[in-house]
Amino acid sequence: MSDSGRHPLFLPAILVGGVVFGFGLGLSQMYRPEVVLRFLQLSDLGLLFVMGGASLVAGTAFTVLSRTGRRAPLTGTEFGKRLKTLDRNIVLGGGIFGVGWGLSGICPGAAYASLGVGNLPILYGVLGMFVGAYLQGYIRSLSSGAGHPTEEAA
Repeated sequence: MSDSGRHPLFLPAILVGGVVFGFGLGLSQMYRPEVVLRFLQLSDLGLLFVMGGASLVAGTAFTVLSRTGRRAPLTGTEFGKRLKTLDRNIVLGGGIFGVGWGLSGICPGAAYASLGVGNLPILYGVLGMFVGAYLQGYIRSLSSGAGHPTEEAA
């Protein structure tokens, strides 16, 4: 569906969701790389409860809503699963994401929250994310001519 066909509250809902997400990152201190690194080193498992709770709520919501046959109120799209096969791109991308998370101590969402609290050295990590995203798109565009799909059907 095009942007013009979306509900007028679509963009404000995204803004509210981002503010709530940022508040949660702040409350859990996930914006602090040292907290994340202690979690990844298994010396502080507090973030396990944060991520586990979020996964439980999201998983339950997606499961229940996908069985109702209803459409999303703001986008008009049907609730449902988008399955993707496990291939080398998924494994490689997940590996790169994990290594980046482990080296920087921060994931993309938390990096922006970290910038918001004045952690300017995290700009190196954010720059790395942009470079990585650009390279991924560039490599995918080169390989798309070789018969690799560039976009998965929803």
